[in-house]
Amino acid sequence: MLSMQRNDPRQYDDLAGEWWRPGGPFELLHWLAEARAALIPPAESPGRILLDAGCGGGLLAPHVRGKGYRHVGVDLRRTGLERAVPRGMTAVNGDVTALPLADGSADVVVAGEILEHVTDLSGTVAELCRVLRPGGLVVLDTVNDTRLSRLITVTLGERLGIAPVGLHDPALFVPPRRLVTEFTRHGVELEIRGVRPSLPGLFRWLILGRAASGRIVPAFSAAVLYQGIGRRHAG
Repeated sequence: MLSMQRNDPRQYDDLAGEWWRPGGPFELLHWLAEARAALIPPAESPGRILLDAGCGGGLLAPHVRGKGYRHVGVDLRRTGLERAVPRGMTAVNGDVTALPLADGSADVVVAGEILEHVTDLSGTVAELCRVLRPGGLVVLDTVNDTRLSRLITVTLGERLGIAPVGLHDPALFVPPRRLVTEFTRHGVELEIRGVRPSLPGLFRWLILGRAASGRIVPAFSAAVLYQGIGRRHAG
C-alpha cells in the first residue's frame, strides 16, 4: 500500500540516499544520464550555460564535466541538490514550471526523466524554451503514454524493482506527438527516437542484484522510452 499519492515529489526525500548507490533503484537513471550526455556537444566557448532541469542528485554531472559548460541544476527537492553539489554543479532550488533563470540564458537545456512527472506539461515546455537561447540545444528523455509503457514502467517495473513503487503516475506519461507539438509552438523542432536499456546490463542489475555497466541503446520503437533533441530557431 502506498504511503503517499503517486508522483509525490516528497518520495525523493525518502530515496535521497539512493541517488549514487551502485546497483540501487536509480541504476537505470545513471544509464539514461550517460545517454543524454552523449547528445551534448562540447561548449563553443568558456562560460556557456548547461541547464539541467529536474537534476535530482546530479547524475548528469560526471558525463558533461569535460565538455566546458557551467552546469546549473534546478530541482524542487533540496535533498537531491545536496547530493548534486559535490559533483561540481551549481545547484538552484526551484520549480521547472517557473525556472529561476533569465530569458535566453542557457545554451543547452536538458530535461531528463522529468517531463513524465510534471502536472503542467505545456507550462514546463514553455519554460524550457524561454530560458534557451536562439540556436540553443534541448536534450530530453521521457516515458511514452502507451499500454506497453504502463505495463513495463509501473506494473512490472515496480514489481521487479526497475522503478520505486509509486514514483510514477501513468496519467502523466507523455505522447511524443504532443511533445513535438508543444516544442514547435516555441520554435524548437524536436526529433524523437526510441531507446531501451541494454539487456546484459539489465540482467546483471535485476537478476544478479549487482551494479551494472549498462547503457541505453536505440530501439526500433518509441513505445516505452524515447529521447528528444532539437534546436531553437535562431530567429
